Formats: sequence, structure tokens, C-alpha cells
Amino acid sequence: MTTYSTYEAKAKFSELIRKVRDGETVLITYRGKEVAEIKPVKRETTVWERIAKLREQGILSGPAEKKCDWKPIAYRPGALKRFLEERD
Repeated sequence: MTTYSTYEAKAKFSELIRKVRDGETVLITYRGKEVAEIKPVKRETTVWERIAKLREQGILSGPAEKKCDWKPIAYRPGALKRFLEERD
């Protein structure tokens, strides 16, 4: 982790952002005390990863495992076309 004072961070902002884009975490200090941390954003790629993160944070509770794959109950070819035609 790289540490910068607020003065250095302001002067070298592009460099800080480049380091964060490369996956590094940057620590900002003010008069020797840590005040901010800039780190890369972790993007969840699936719904299940988002649900797991919400469970870790205590926001969501329930079964911890995936029970089934979502499948359509009924499939009628052309349903979207009929729906759009009815809207006009």
C-alpha cells in the first residue's frame, strides 16, 4: 500500500488513480494521520455473488445455497412481439 499526504495526493492525483486502476490501494494522510483510503472497486459479476455480499454485510438473510436455476414457467414463441403490438 502506498501512502501520500493530502498535498502529495492533490499534486499527483493522476498517478494515484493509475495505481488504483492497477489494483493497488492508496492511503491518504493529513498531518501524519490516516484519513482516506482509495482502492479499486470490486465488481460482482453474478446475482449470487451480490447476494453473498449482502449476506456478509448482514443486510440479507435466508438459505445460503442456490436451490435451483430459474426457468420460465411457460414459453410461447412470439410473446414479446404480441406484447409490444398490444402496447401501440
